[in-house]
Amino acid sequence: MDGLMQPRPLTIAHILERAERLFAHKDVVTASAERLTYAEVAGHVRCLATALDSLGVPAGARVGTFAGNSRRHLELYLGVPATKRVLHSINIRLSAEHLEYIVTHAEDDVVFVDRGLLPRIWPSADRLPCVRHWVVLPDGTDTAIPADPRILDYDELISTAAPFEGSFEGAFSLADENLASGLCYTSGTTGPPKGVLYSHRSTVLHCLGTLAAGLIGLCESDVVLPIVPMFHANAWGLPYGAMMAGASLVLPGASADPAHLLGLMEAERVTVAGAVPTVWTGLAPLVRDHDLSATRFLLGGGSAVPSALSETYRAAIGVPITHSWGMTEISPVGTIGGTRTQHRDASAAEQLGVRAAQGQPLPLVNVRIVDVETGEELPRDGNAVGELQVAGPWVAGGYFRVDADGSFTADGWLRTGDLATLDAEGYLRLVDRMKDLIKSGGEWISSVELEAAIASHPDVVEVAVIARPDPRWMERPVAYVALREGGAATAEELLAHITPMVAKWWLPDEFVFRATLPKTGTGKLSKIALRDAARIA
Repeated sequence: MDGLMQPRPLTIAHILERAERLFAHKDVVTASAERLTYAEVAGHVRCLATALDSLGVPAGARVGTFAGNSRRHLELYLGVPATKRVLHSINIRLSAEHLEYIVTHAEDDVVFVDRGLLPRIWPSADRLPCVRHWVVLPDGTDTAIPADPRILDYDELISTAAPFEGSFEGAFSLADENLASGLCYTSGTTGPPKGVLYSHRSTVLHCLGTLAAGLIGLCESDVVLPIVPMFHANAWGLPYGAMMAGASLVLPGASADPAHLLGLMEAERVTVAGAVPTVWTGLAPLVRDHDLSATRFLLGGGSAVPSALSETYRAAIGVPITHSWGMTEISPVGTIGGTRTQHRDASAAEQLGVRAAQGQPLPLVNVRIVDVETGEELPRDGNAVGELQVAGPWVAGGYFRVDADGSFTADGWLRTGDLATLDAEGYLRLVDRMKDLIKSGGEWISSVELEAAIASHPDVVEVAVIARPDPRWMERPVAYVALREGGAATAEELLAHITPMVAKWWLPDEFVFRATLPKTGTGKLSKIALRDAARIA
C-alpha cells in the first residue's frame, strides 16, 4: 500500500522561491561592499531566465561559470538550474590543458566569466568551439575586454531582459526532480578529470543535510561566509543551505587575503564560515586582532585539519575548526566532526581526540570500511583499517560520459580511495589515501598521521609527507615543511619533537624546508607536485 502524500518534486527552484517569499529582506553582501537583498537577487534571476532563453540556451545545456564568490555567481547558481539548464562551475586555477578538456567534455554552450579572470580563459576560446557566448561578469576590475561578437556583458544582458513571470517551481513535475542541476569535475589527480553530475533531488537533500541540528545546523539567524570557492564542489553546499535556511550570505570574491577575509568576518558579524586548512592557517596569526565574537562554527575540509590548528582557533576565539569529510562525488559533505553529549564528561585529552576525527555521517549518508583484498566489511571497532565506501541519495552513482565501473562496488557503493577506521559510535577517522600510504620494509606508514605529528610543532605552518624510493626499504618518508614567519625549527628539532609520537621506523629520512608548499586548484597541498619535484631532483 502506498502512502497518500503529495508527490511534490525536490528542486533548486524551491530554494530560490522560498528565499524570495520568506526572506526577501535578508542580505547578500559582496567583497566590493555591495549589499543586495534576496528579493533583489531573485529579481535578477528572473531576468536571467529570459536572457538565457533569448541566447537560445536549450534545456539541459551546460552553462559554465568561471568566477569567484560573488552575487552574480549566486544568481547563476539559482537561475541556471531553476530553468532546467545545468550549472557547470569551472575551477579558475586549472591549467589550460585541463580547462579546455573539461569545457569540451561538458560541451558548455555558454560560459559566464569574471572580468578580472577573462585573460585566464580567453586564450582558449578559439579551441572551444562548443561555447557560443562568453558573458562577462563585472567584478570591479577594469580588465580589457577583446572586441569580439561572442562576448556579452552580464549587467547589460540582465537590464534589457524582461523578468520571468510566474513560478519556477511550477515548471517541474515529480519526474523532473531527477534532472541534472549541476556539474563539477574532480581534480584529475589520477587521470583526466571526471564529471560528477548532480540532480535537483540530490542537491536539495544535501542542502537539508547542512541544516541538520547538531552538525553544521545552518539557521535563519546565521550569517554565512563561504570562503571555500563556489567552483569547489558547490562551495560545500553553503550558498544553497544559507538561502534555504534564510541566513544572510557574505561572498568574499576570489581573494584569500587574510586581512580581507577577517575584516569581512568582523564587519558582517559572520557566524559560520568554511575554508580549507591552508586558508585557516593563513588567517591564524591575525585572528586575535579582530572581533570574531559572533562566530559559532568554523568548518574545515578538503584535507585533514591539524589538531594544533583547530586548537589555535579554540584558544583565540573559543571556537575550534570542525573537521568534515567529503568528496566532489558526495555533493560534497559526508561527515561532520565535533564532540557530542556523550563526551561532556570526557577529559580534555579525550575530547581533543574526538575533535581530531572526521566525524559522524550526515543523516541519509551510509559509510562502511571493507578489507582491501577481500571486500569483506570490517568491524566498527576504531582499530580495523579498510577502504572507506559510502552510499546515499547525494552520492554519485556514476560519472558523466565516463565508464568508471571500478569506482563503484557491485552493490552500488562509491569506493572513495580513502583508508579509514570507524568506531562503535560511527566516528570516521581517516588513515590515509590509498595512493599516499608509504610501504617501508613491508610495513605501512600513514602520511596523514605523520603530518599531524609534525604539524603539532608551533613553528610549522604546512607539511606534506611523501614516499621516496629506497633500494633497501622500497619506500621511505620525506617531509616537506613550511615554517611560520620567524620560525627557526631545524630538522633535528622536528625529529626530536615527533619521536615520542610515532614508531621509530616512521621517522622521516629527510626534512625539506620550503617557504611555501605547492597547492592544487582547490587550495589543498599538492603531493603530485612534490613527487614530481623529488623525481627531478
